[in-house]
Amino acid sequence: MYIKQAFNYLHDWWRYVVGVIIIFIASQIGTIPFVLAAFFKVLADGGNLNDLQDQNTLMTILDSNLTLFLMLLGFAVGLVGVYLVVKYLHKQPFRTVTTSRKKTDWGRFWFGFGLISIVTVVLTVLDYYGNPDDYVLQFEAIPFIILAIIAIIFIPLQTSFEEYLFRGYIMQGLGVIFKNRWLPLLVTSVVFGGLHFFNPEVTKLGPIIMVYYIGTGFLLGIMTLMDEGMELALGFHAGNNLVGVLLVTADWTVFQTNSILKDVSEPSAGFDILLPVVIMYPIFLGIMAWRYKWTGWGEKLFGKVSAPPEEPTEIEIP
Repeated sequence: MYIKQAFNYLHDWWRYVVGVIIIFIASQIGTIPFVLAAFFKVLADGGNLNDLQDQNTLMTILDSNLTLFLMLLGFAVGLVGVYLVVKYLHKQPFRTVTTSRKKTDWGRFWFGFGLISIVTVVLTVLDYYGNPDDYVLQFEAIPFIILAIIAIIFIPLQTSFEEYLFRGYIMQGLGVIFKNRWLPLLVTSVVFGGLHFFNPEVTKLGPIIMVYYIGTGFLLGIMTLMDEGMELALGFHAGNNLVGVLLVTADWTVFQTNSILKDVSEPSAGFDILLPVVIMYPIFLGIMAWRYKWTGWGEKLFGKVSAPPEEPTEIEIP
């Protein structure tokens, strides 16, 4: 099964520690072009280099499309780091970090992608017509086309990096080290959500937004464990981020883009933050459970992960 198959390859605990360090370094190397571009832009404009230390200001130094491209580049390099670590440090086929199936099920990927994309578009359109004063139509063909090209290529790389790192590599690593499923689900979900703590959304809305981020981590983790593979999570995460980047932006979000709409309302941290986690996410899981006939929830989410039995050694009789 998904976690258990990692036992078939090099799975010493220290390999996962070294692997995470290598992946972190790779992702940081990928951010160097962004930092250098912002640095030289500030110098050219005679600005204050201290602005580079403020994330909100940093996001506005360069053109928004260039900023998005350079930000996502770090995730793409990080994804290469995950691939190299899996292939060479663990001698593990990359497919086995993706799924327990004999080949990646792209139908599952597109189902997850389509589900969240359709829901996001429908809810945004309804809110746009229900609260028109909250939005500004800012569509400009050329900037939007450039945005679309960047987003379609690099957003899936960004979300795949996060999925392969958390729901793939680290989840399998914790599973084979601690030989259970609940701890990998808990740790990867909390750490995944926690890394969003430095997003500008947290500054604007307050710590309650972390319920959404950590809840999203649990949603993606439950998808992966119940479906014995990451295809649904990969598609869902890519659809969520891609549609969001193309459809709506705001001055207080981490991705400020040349999207179709701009949200100019004053955000508030209320029930709308909890709505996706307590209502929408269970519905998504219910739809997927019905579609893919999930069973054995208790075992798949909280059960043990046992190493396969060693084959008996043949003893030569003289």
